[in-house]
Amino acid sequence: MTHCGYCGTRILFGGKRDDNVRYCNERCQSCGRGIQWSHQLTDAFVHEQVSDTHHGRCPNCGGPGPIDVHTSYFVWSALYLTRWVSTPHLCCKSCGVKFCLKDTAFSLALGWWGFPFGLILTPVQVFRNVASIKWRSPDPSQPSALMERLVRVMLGRRVYEAQQQQSTST
Repeated sequence: MTHCGYCGTRILFGGKRDDNVRYCNERCQSCGRGIQWSHQLTDAFVHEQVSDTHHGRCPNCGGPGPIDVHTSYFVWSALYLTRWVSTPHLCCKSCGVKFCLKDTAFSLALGWWGFPFGLILTPVQVFRNVASIKWRSPDPSQPSALMERLVRVMLGRRVYEAQQQQSTST
């Protein structure tokens, strides 16, 4: 089973591919463009940025940290069409809980309407949100490996965009 090169979600089938990296969807593909550029960054620089982000203010609500990656899950269905998504959010725990609750309500309202996968995946995604809130919350004392990976990719994307701007201006 393959994992998304950006968010780390398992990809059962489908997805998008850039060179040798596979992404779960177009949004992750867009966000993950800086992966190759992120390898040019020193570990010390990345760790400093991860620490600053972890101890900083929530980019979502502006509240106090610690900041980490909180994943929410939703499913949407209509007749024979079912779409399920895992979304990583770089935010405080309070915002992470809000994202999970919002996606749980969305799934409960619109997840059941597809046969057969909507009926199967709705309770799965609801359980994943509950588990995310209750048991799988990141350790607040230190940044998670997923947070380090996402910050590294975001920094690499900035390097990539700066390189693109520099090459178009010359």
